[in-house]
Amino acid sequence: MYPAYMQESIRKVEATRDKRLKETLPRITDEEKTLLLQNNHPDFIQESMRELLVGPNKGERTPNELADLLEGNSRINPDKINLNKIDYDVDVFVIGCGGAGASAAILAQENGAKVLLSTKLRLGDANTVGAQAGTQAADRPNDSPLLHYLDTMGGGRFANIPELVEALVKDAPSAIKWLEQLGVNWDKEPDGSMHELSGGGASRRRLHSARDYTGLEEMRVLRDEIKNRQIDYLEFLPAVELILDDKGQIAGAILVNLETNELTLVRAKSVIIATGGLGRLHLQGFPTTNHYGATADGLVMAYRVGAEMIFIDTMQYHPTGAAYPVQILGQLVTEKVRTLGAQLVNSDGEQFIMPLEPRDVVASANIRECQERHKGIDTPTGEVGVWLDSPMIDTIRGEGTIVRELPAMVRQFERFGINIIKEPMLVYPTLHYQNGGIKINADGATTIPGLFAAGECMGGVHGRNRLIGNSTLDLFVFGRRSGKAASQYAKEVKIGSLTLDHVRKWQKELDQAGLTKIRPISPLLLPDYARQPYDYMSDYLKQTISTGQLKIT
Repeated sequence: MYPAYMQESIRKVEATRDKRLKETLPRITDEEKTLLLQNNHPDFIQESMRELLVGPNKGERTPNELADLLEGNSRINPDKINLNKIDYDVDVFVIGCGGAGASAAILAQENGAKVLLSTKLRLGDANTVGAQAGTQAADRPNDSPLLHYLDTMGGGRFANIPELVEALVKDAPSAIKWLEQLGVNWDKEPDGSMHELSGGGASRRRLHSARDYTGLEEMRVLRDEIKNRQIDYLEFLPAVELILDDKGQIAGAILVNLETNELTLVRAKSVIIATGGLGRLHLQGFPTTNHYGATADGLVMAYRVGAEMIFIDTMQYHPTGAAYPVQILGQLVTEKVRTLGAQLVNSDGEQFIMPLEPRDVVASANIRECQERHKGIDTPTGEVGVWLDSPMIDTIRGEGTIVRELPAMVRQFERFGINIIKEPMLVYPTLHYQNGGIKINADGATTIPGLFAAGECMGGVHGRNRLIGNSTLDLFVFGRRSGKAASQYAKEVKIGSLTLDHVRKWQKELDQAGLTKIRPISPLLLPDYARQPYDYMSDYLKQTISTGQLKIT
């Protein structure tokens, strides 16, 4: 399927393979890393971000696309909502059902809470199912939580919140055991020990995997567990606004049915936000690895209710998203390909970066090679990329390794006539992960009483760059912690009268800043691929203000 001119470049890759197999590129110095990031990483493009004009993080910078939503108009008219008409009354309400939401719901129920879980799409439709490489945990004799801690802090440019990293690495081994007890089939060695690989920025092999569909396997057992434990859940009912009580405590949420536009009111003693990331905002026009519902909904609702954010000026662009063919543009090419030995090479077959540097470094190097050095490979549809020399894996590790370790990746490219056992893959950075998010403590509690957060929507644990395998780990560490803490909180709190005064206050703040008519309705809920100009008075809000109902377009 590769055009002739791309095959010419592939021949250069093949011609240099023997030489590259014998050489090892050194890791770049701290000075080189700083310069590489500042000159090439998307986070450092000043015009791509702006300061927030309202809210608890007023004055801080964040990507333009996220800023617009954080400062958005509410989807509901508080004067039209009957807060006495309660549809569900629970102890713990979980918003979102990826790995974090499912883990939180399970632990909350285990700790005696009456739990309700709601998800925007189907149960388990989340970024978790797309996680490929594995989950980190220091459980080998030559490893320790301390080494995992140091790797994570270094990978995050030492900006991470230490208490959160400590919780992450200490809980990691028990999270792996918990998942296995639930039914996750981890890759094992013939003697029954864990089959583990290293990843970029890691000093030890601690990546637990289920071939190259680890997240799918993890979500399989969690989804079954939700059903087997008969935890109540709602599908296609995303939350659009949180509810407080007259004491300033969280008291529930308002949901909308995506099929009927009907509103549902949930009263809850505690709420856990586990809504994932923002990839479908396509920051700076980047393609994304994220699932269809990743539109920053949890951040928007938490921000409007007054929860603080942290590190919302830093995103992760995975170094290797598919750049060809266009049908899978931006889809994840797992870092496991590089952990197995594949190298990144340019159009001349030259290796230009040690492949297991941290992700932000490798992504920046890929961008530099294409944009600054002009040694990328152009595609027929106008994209550009560098080669990921996957055939090296079988040469290094033995024939059959690629098929055994990367079966999903083999099939993904095989659909388009590309055999990654014999041919390299064309890759370019893709918007992958939200490094920052809602500020939490080690139990997942936010700055709003009764509001908890877990998973990609929360920030602090990864600092300014996440290491491979720490995202699927934080799902289970902070999902379980928040579920337990929210359950305990629900036993002790006394909920007052329900109110939506925070929405009225928010709208007044937007009015005073002159933003009401130039900001969109948020949360976004689903990606806007219509590419039509935004017309304030013809959008949802006109219908919302006049009737209190929603019109989803």
